[in-house]
Amino acid sequence: MSFPCIDRLESRQRDLMAGPEPTYEKVVTGYSLYKHKQPFVCDHGGVLPQFDIAYETWGTLNSDRSNAIMVHTGLSGSSHAHSHDKNLKPGWWEKFIGPGRALDTDKFFVICTNVLGGCYGSTGPGSVDPRTGERYATTFPLLTVNDMVRAQFHLLDSMGISRLYASVGASMGGMQSLCAAALFPERVGRLVSISACARSHPYSIALRFAQRQALMADPNFNRGFYYDGVQPHVGMKLARAVATVTYRSGPEWELRFGRRRRAPEQPPALCPDFLIETYLDHQSERFCLQYDANSLLYVSKAMDMFDISQSVTQRLQAQREQAAASTETPPAGTVCMHVNEQEAAGEVSRAETSDEIMEDLVAGVKNAQQPALILGVQSDILFPVKQQKEIADILRRAGNSKVTYYELDALYGHDTFLIDVVNVGAAIKGHLENA
Repeated sequence: MSFPCIDRLESRQRDLMAGPEPTYEKVVTGYSLYKHKQPFVCDHGGVLPQFDIAYETWGTLNSDRSNAIMVHTGLSGSSHAHSHDKNLKPGWWEKFIGPGRALDTDKFFVICTNVLGGCYGSTGPGSVDPRTGERYATTFPLLTVNDMVRAQFHLLDSMGISRLYASVGASMGGMQSLCAAALFPERVGRLVSISACARSHPYSIALRFAQRQALMADPNFNRGFYYDGVQPHVGMKLARAVATVTYRSGPEWELRFGRRRRAPEQPPALCPDFLIETYLDHQSERFCLQYDANSLLYVSKAMDMFDISQSVTQRLQAQREQAAASTETPPAGTVCMHVNEQEAAGEVSRAETSDEIMEDLVAGVKNAQQPALILGVQSDILFPVKQQKEIADILRRAGNSKVTYYELDALYGHDTFLIDVVNVGAAIKGHLENA
């Protein structure tokens, strides 16, 4: 039996051995850079001597700087949410931003960043550590969603923006928008969280763990030190294939692909055969050289660790303050812990009761009293609607009387926030523009 798909992978590997710089370094152009020159202490104790944040803006900041909206991205999102003169390519939220659109640039000044830890201009594992002159790779400190948000507020400080009109995000961006509202309540006027959660749940953690395992099993991963060699192309491709399954829905694929095969007159093949297989193969191949593998590890782990509970937020703050006060050089980041090290680390976390979890979550958002729009999608398997209902519930239990919850019956699963301009856009526009 022939294996053309494996032949293609081997051919790509040979190309990469002589290959150019990773293409992700050239995916986005036309962004501005905020350069933070002071040390930045991360929640898990690591320290960045300095960092850059890539950002793009649309619209005009008004005279009292009160009309700024921060758009927070998902895991692999860049700052390029919409086209502009410096980059005419359509952005990932092209139809949601612009004059008269959901984020109306005739009224608002819209900002979007590439998150700390990313690879589209912001400082991440692929960046050069100024202390060594080498790329950080997996010496990069472990990050939290809270770290990403704190870095964004340093950017806002540099722009003279003391208070956002709104914090808007979907997926990991919805985690960030909730985090911004809870950590900086006096600096966020309105909250929009779409297809996100108040804490990562086991199912989504498991899915991202499987992706990281597939990536790290690639022989070219080299414990993250692959920048001067062959990129872990196969591992990235497998990881993205798993992710893509979680981003869409079965009903959509029934309509779109059914059980159709690429060449029904030919005998079945072990390589991509059904149209759904060719789709996954194409999507994962396109992505795997447009995003840094280490960024995928670090940013997805930050998603797994996200928990807006008061006890978690306080623990992270205490760790950060302890690290800031220490005169010792912090240890290098660790991608994974060996099983024996896990056993030596002590007992696993105590299982909390549902009442304890809810009480802790409510306490975590007690200061988030802004008008809030929480949006979920019934076909989303990565962030099921139960998780958005939980966000709305804890906000209300914390005393927020201005919470709106919408649930969409859309086919597109988790990616609905990227596709359904009419329904998602209308909900956002109404929330931002109604008094």
